Amino acid sequence: MTGGVRRYSPVGRPRPIGGDRLELAVWYLMRFTGLALFVLALSHFIITHVLFDPANQTSTWIQDHRWANDLWRYVDGSLLVLVVFHSFAGVRTVLQDYVGGRARMVLIPILVLAGIGLAALGLWAVITAPAPMP
Repeated sequence: MTGGVRRYSPVGRPRPIGGDRLELAVWYLMRFTGLALFVLALSHFIITHVLFDPANQTSTWIQDHRWANDLWRYVDGSLLVLVVFHSFAGVRTVLQDYVGGRARMVLIPILVLAGIGLAALGLWAVITAPAPMP
């Protein structure tokens, strides 16, 4: 503690207080996406590296077997969106902590647009991949 004021809680950034609803929403979403990513990433690892042989998993196998089921497309799309949001929100937090003034005001909107663009591009690839013919 410096001067009797704790800048960070023992578990990370303290929950924002006051009227800034965007910061509070980002704070809660970071925790939610972190928990969801833990579950989804662990499940993804177990499925792709334990239950199935990774040597057989080519792009054709993913398209013909895994993404033939819409549930897997939804799970993989969710994992992608959560990873992009969580990582870009983390970079936003770092920018807020270490970059000030005009540079922050320019970099954060660029970061947001880049995150939306990457998430949209990834979702487009997952959604529009052709389904196998019956």
